[in-house]
Amino acid sequence: MAKPGDALLFSVVRRDHRPWLLLVNAAVATTGGLLLPTALANAVDMALSGTFVLVTVLFLLLLAVTEIIGDAIGIVLAASITSRATAWLRRRTSRKLLSLGHPSPFAAGDAVSRVTGDCGNAGGVAVTVVTLLVTAVSSAGAVVALGLLDWRLAAVFAVSVPLAMFLVRTHMQLTADDVLAYQEVSGDVSARLVDAVSGRRTIAAAGIAPQETRRVLRPLPRLAAAGAGMWRTQATMMWRAGLLLPAVEVAVLVTAGFGVMAGRLTPGEVLAALGYAALGMGVVGQIPQLTALERMRASATRIAEVLDAPVPGRPAALPGAGVLELRDVSVGTALRDVSLSIPAGTFAAIVGSSGSGKSTLASVLGGLSSVDSGRVLRDGDVGYAFERPVLLGATIGRAIGYGTDADEVQVRDAAVAAQVHDALIRLPRGYETPLADAPLSGGEAQRIGLARAIVRDPEVLVLDDATASLDTVTEAKVDRALTTALPGRTRVVVTHRPATAARADVVVWLDNGRVRGTGTHLALWDDADYRAVFTGGE
Repeated sequence: MAKPGDALLFSVVRRDHRPWLLLVNAAVATTGGLLLPTALANAVDMALSGTFVLVTVLFLLLLAVTEIIGDAIGIVLAASITSRATAWLRRRTSRKLLSLGHPSPFAAGDAVSRVTGDCGNAGGVAVTVVTLLVTAVSSAGAVVALGLLDWRLAAVFAVSVPLAMFLVRTHMQLTADDVLAYQEVSGDVSARLVDAVSGRRTIAAAGIAPQETRRVLRPLPRLAAAGAGMWRTQATMMWRAGLLLPAVEVAVLVTAGFGVMAGRLTPGEVLAALGYAALGMGVVGQIPQLTALERMRASATRIAEVLDAPVPGRPAALPGAGVLELRDVSVGTALRDVSLSIPAGTFAAIVGSSGSGKSTLASVLGGLSSVDSGRVLRDGDVGYAFERPVLLGATIGRAIGYGTDADEVQVRDAAVAAQVHDALIRLPRGYETPLADAPLSGGEAQRIGLARAIVRDPEVLVLDDATASLDTVTEAKVDRALTTALPGRTRVVVTHRPATAARADVVVWLDNGRVRGTGTHLALWDDADYRAVFTGGE
């Protein structure tokens, strides 16, 4: 039965010419393997006759060397094909996950599982297909070789073929569902584990480690059931194949024995018949490869889910760089029917009590969150700074210039604007200090994150509590520096401070996911509920 990922696996095989080289190499090695039992039979008959034929010995050695060299070349080609295919799948999957934006429809841990485990599994499909194809051809060739030795041998062997095919087909059918379930539950466990690791300090502080452990491990029974199903199916296949192969060999051997008694076969040809019987049952012996193929199909299905996921549409552009507009936007329960227009070059402050939807609104304006309904219109690139920035890069300088081609001067100018330059030049190696060795305070990390946003030279700068760790004086200096460094740019700031709201051109007051009011801080201050946002009602 076809799966959604089968077309993707076909693309993996088709995109590279190396599987053809592997197939040619395998064909040469297989030809040698099919000729080897006959050559060995001739050598045995030669030895029993008491004569020495140099050509017979040399031919046997040539076939043996051909198989050895073919196997060595096959190992190198298989490694190259698998690594290239895996890298191609990971690039495609990673790019698609990035294009889906934030929040992604795939949980972080599940996305990691698909990029690493599933792409790694599916990357080996070309090697597995070639292996199974060559095994099938080898098995067919072995049956033909038995017929050339004695048609009776081929007839006896042919009786086992339908049973062998039935075993293979049943194994693949029974394994498919368990393999897919195992992959899906593994991704679920990975997602839960990543969430737990990300919030480990909160979990420890709340004293709920046992409950969180149970939550992470809750899918394990389903994982164990899927794994047990795979092993049961494989064990059943193994013992059936383990009985079938000796039975076929005994039947062929008995038939060959009667052939020797009748003078149709030589002792060496009996040995060759046993070799061909083993080669003919090669497909049944490929149980691990058949299981691996089902695992690859399941992995490809999970990758295809990512590649086929619809990409959220880009916000419509507005005339004038830096213009932001929302029309009846709703995001879950965080925002409801929000309509808002922020002209280019405006300094807008978003205020509201805890849980009012401030960060969600900033995320929507900055393009980090999709919306459930409504329209988002935006023009210009966006720079984003967070309350707790995650700093990436080998050094402090590269952490500021992360994701850009900014040179040293641009990095320093951004750090100056963010009021963090003086702190950085006091580090042992200044901007070249390794990020892991830099003793940064919370405020310094915030300002480095702010510098990272500034260095992008965006038309829109969104600060989600990005100066919350700064004192009021330093925050005012940063505000003045931003005005100088990014003149005429639109700034959206999430803040809890009345001084910041007072400096803004317009204040957006959120209350329970809705816009309660807009205007200047001074105009809104007359409302007691607005004052309570900053005073806590006192």
